[in-house]
Amino acid sequence: MKKLFLTAFSLAAAFAAHAQLQPAKQTPESSELWSPVPRVVTPGKASTTVSGFTAPSDAIVLFDGKNLDAWVSGKDGKAAAPWTIADGAMTVAPKSGDIQTKQTFGDYQLHIEWRTPAKVDGNGQGRGNSGIFMQGIYELQVLDSYNNATYSNGQAGSIYKQTMPLVNAAVGPGEWQTYDVVYTAPHFNKDGQMTIPPYITVIHNGVLVQNHTMIQGTTPYIGQPTIEPHGKGPIKLQDHNNTTSFRNIWIREL
Repeated sequence: MKKLFLTAFSLAAAFAAHAQLQPAKQTPESSELWSPVPRVVTPGKASTTVSGFTAPSDAIVLFDGKNLDAWVSGKDGKAAAPWTIADGAMTVAPKSGDIQTKQTFGDYQLHIEWRTPAKVDGNGQGRGNSGIFMQGIYELQVLDSYNNATYSNGQAGSIYKQTMPLVNAAVGPGEWQTYDVVYTAPHFNKDGQMTIPPYITVIHNGVLVQNHTMIQGTTPYIGQPTIEPHGKGPIKLQDHNNTTSFRNIWIREL
């Protein structure tokens, strides 16, 4: 009994000490992780020089380079997607807002290719910034992370402000890059408690950067993750005022 009491007391003291260390006011910097820094890995050339495989027979094609019929914008999700299309790719129209799929999804395999601007403008989070939101909530970061210092849990391949990528597999500005994602949605009970968290595996340019990673909750710019009960959700692409492009997007429901 004495041993159990000491263990419980120690845990309580540790939690109390941790609480005292928490900043009184949350700022964007509060959730930035600058160390360690993911080591650089050079991906194979074949995965970045040409468009990836065509969609499998059971896939839902979300963008084939022709139109944005599968996408909408606006807070109510009813406005036409305003991004531009050229040469088989869609490109963010800065300050036009995020876009998201009309269809919603739970568990899935997602393939998406993206490209940051060839002309480098800005640094850190200001270079080719965008994001891919699982179920419209959980952000997989898109960023020009080639020779570009920023916080580790905010570079390309990170679960934004949560989990840094295993390695930095980015290629240079203006080159096409690929994400292949396997995502399983969270489960909630009738009281809104999360009984099973969401998990994500991400292969960036053929290199594993997230290995069945648990997503802790929402991925806010300021503050800590929160848990918000939800059902199926869309794939959302972020307008971060950078002209980042996307192509060859397809999804397989699991």
